[in-house]
Amino acid sequence: MKPEIRIFKDVENLSHAAANLFVAKSAQSISERKSFMVALNGGTTPLRLFQLLATNFREQVDWSRVHIFWGDERCVPPDDPGSNYGQARDMLLSRVPIPDSNIHRIRGELGPVEASKESNLVLEQFATPPLQWPRFDLIYLGLGEDGHTASLFPGSPVDMTEPVVPVTARYQDRPADRVTLTPVVFNSARIVVFMATGKKKAHTLVEVLSDRYNPALYPAQRIHPKDSQLIWLVDEETASKLPKDSRKKIPEE
Repeated sequence: MKPEIRIFKDVENLSHAAANLFVAKSAQSISERKSFMVALNGGTTPLRLFQLLATNFREQVDWSRVHIFWGDERCVPPDDPGSNYGQARDMLLSRVPIPDSNIHRIRGELGPVEASKESNLVLEQFATPPLQWPRFDLIYLGLGEDGHTASLFPGSPVDMTEPVVPVTARYQDRPADRVTLTPVVFNSARIVVFMATGKKKAHTLVEVLSDRYNPALYPAQRIHPKDSQLIWLVDEETASKLPKDSRKKIPEE
């Protein structure tokens, strides 16, 4: 299936669209499967989404049936400013009535190897047979200026078979001690939503969406679910370098 690309005027409109997707998919999943399994992204892009879910959209979600996971995590304690879990906890999870038992963080403080082993075991507990991991109802991902997504960085192995792997290689001249879910998990989800904002990502978006397939250089290209929906939510700055003939076909909000 080809990705669906939605262009928004700014981060505010994009974030409202992302929140509406959360609400709609949670209601559908809970109705059909009695629970809603979602993996969140980190970084600055989803911050407004978290705020909206904790305020404007708070009463529209049955939080008792929501299970929260993460696409990746830095190997830092949960109170570290770099913790994806800590960010979501402070801005969203501590402000909604979700049971603690429904929050499945990656324990980055264990270190990349041990944390990835533990996370693989957690995913097995929620596995959707014949998969050895859950088929997520919704996954949010971000896009780096270099084409990375989650903690799948340029030059990392393309053919990963484990659901969760440690990331210990150097990245941008610094150690990248992280844990990440892999494309086998992302590509099995019912819906994957990329969120990308800012002019610095405009060229990267063009390359990722092009027919020039280079997943080693642009890891975001590794995300291509065959039997489910892939949606890109981008602002006008990020979409500014898309070919004009392509942009005409893109629905604007």
